[in-house]
Amino acid sequence: MRSLLAGGSVFDAASGEVSRADVVLDGDRIVSVGTDLDGDEAVDCTGGLLLPGFIDCHTHVCMSQTLGDPFGLPRTARALSAVPVLRTLLGLGITTVRDAWGADAGLRLALERGWIEGPQVLLSLRQIGTTGSIGDHWTPVTGKVDFFGDPSMPDPVFDGPDQARAVVRRMVRAGADWLKVAATGSVAAGTGVHDTQLTAEEMAALVDEAARQGGRKVLVHAHGARAAELAARAGAASVEHGIYLDEAAVAAMAAAGTWFVPTLSCTHGLEDVPAERVEAHRESVRLALAAGVPIALGTDNPVTPHTEALREIHYLAEAGLGAAGALRASTLDAARLLGLAADRGEITERKRADLVLLDGTELDTAGLAGRIRAVWHNGEPVSRA
Repeated sequence: MRSLLAGGSVFDAASGEVSRADVVLDGDRIVSVGTDLDGDEAVDCTGGLLLPGFIDCHTHVCMSQTLGDPFGLPRTARALSAVPVLRTLLGLGITTVRDAWGADAGLRLALERGWIEGPQVLLSLRQIGTTGSIGDHWTPVTGKVDFFGDPSMPDPVFDGPDQARAVVRRMVRAGADWLKVAATGSVAAGTGVHDTQLTAEEMAALVDEAARQGGRKVLVHAHGARAAELAARAGAASVEHGIYLDEAAVAAMAAAGTWFVPTLSCTHGLEDVPAERVEAHRESVRLALAAGVPIALGTDNPVTPHTEALREIHYLAEAGLGAAGALRASTLDAARLLGLAADRGEITERKRADLVLLDGTELDTAGLAGRIRAVWHNGEPVSRA
């Protein structure tokens, strides 16, 4: 059954241009883009704008409940809490996500087998790091406290290059697609933000071992400039957050081809965040743009609710990317970071039929969620409850 999306306009993520075009879907693929096309059934897209499905490169689909009450909930609550989150994201047109800590291989299996609805999820399992890092859950009263530990979520703590290789192997054995590394402390907790919690040898070992394990890549939680620079020099694929980058850090990232996933939602729109932190975050984006660092979208939700995920696109636009650049960062460029650009991120022939239809044809990133008219994932229309 060939579906004809007729009468609308299409956003070209590569050029940033909008043009009048029809789109034909066959199965899970886009088979034609142009004018005067035909199909077996038609969907009227008149007055609307078709975009590629959005891609969130940094989210946490299993943490919306367990962050608030990690002691009081059974372990199954973590995975089950993802069910409404995934459905929400899909309804917002987010058709692919990279989970940056919290989801295990069972969640991916449930999505692949159709037990639950949601975007495709790329897994990192745990936030790995050295002793005392934010992935090392410990209190002086109880000692080690592991809310996530079970056979499907291996121990993330390591020290030294040899243990770094071992932790990568543990995560890969449990099904990780990516390796998530904590290189600084937490801005939310206000500790260790400018620390560099790994040695150059440890970071290099992580990146090298990930590459050995099926060409996997590393994303690095780094608020401070020196940790971001360390990650780039070791060959990490992306730096996440980067609230306090400087010229040396972005120069290293640009030289290495390291992506920046700013997650502006972790400072923007929150009442208790100081104005100087918000401005520092925006300045990091400006520095990265000036240095030629590629930028992709990530929300870090549930720092803000998953229902507000599309606000990140607007924050990127306001931080200097502009509307077209922010939409590209959330589609084609996000697909490039994740190694999926041959399959999705653009509305072109032979690519995956993940699409979003907006009311109106203007490239205005404010209020995107309220403009969504329809979503297709793998060629199938998504029911928007």
